[in-house]
Amino acid sequence: LLYAPNVNSYKRFQPGSFAPTAIAWGHDNRTCSLRVVGHGGGLRVENRVPGGDVNPYLACAAMLAGGLHGIHNELALDAPFTGNAYESDKPHVPTTLGAARELFAASAVARDAFGDDVVDHYVNAADVELAAYNAAVTDWERFRGFERL
Repeated sequence: LLYAPNVNSYKRFQPGSFAPTAIAWGHDNRTCSLRVVGHGGGLRVENRVPGGDVNPYLACAAMLAGGLHGIHNELALDAPFTGNAYESDKPHVPTTLGAARELFAASAVARDAFGDDVVDHYVNAADVELAAYNAAVTDWERFRGFERL
């Protein structure tokens, strides 16, 4: 939720869209969610999951929380992914706000890092967004309905 907070945030997570779908890291691999680029002092990591609609402070807080969780729990780092991550069997980012909401609500890591009140606040915000989205009738739905009459 902190990387993709809105219903439309998830429409970019399509294979071949230049937005990552697989949860993987690789060297200069734009199909991975984490891309390591550069050399020496210019080496950096790009998190390619957050879109332009995020709160940058929340996205950075989520990155730091995830990194600290991995360090404190001495989690092993997978080998860098090579090839097309869109076609991999790696876990994938959620493809809907509803799926992300469920994962975030159940995340012990998020609750430990941010506290129950903060997690519940953003889960509620997702619920409000989903309710508004589900109540809206789009132009596509109207046109499609009239096509079938």
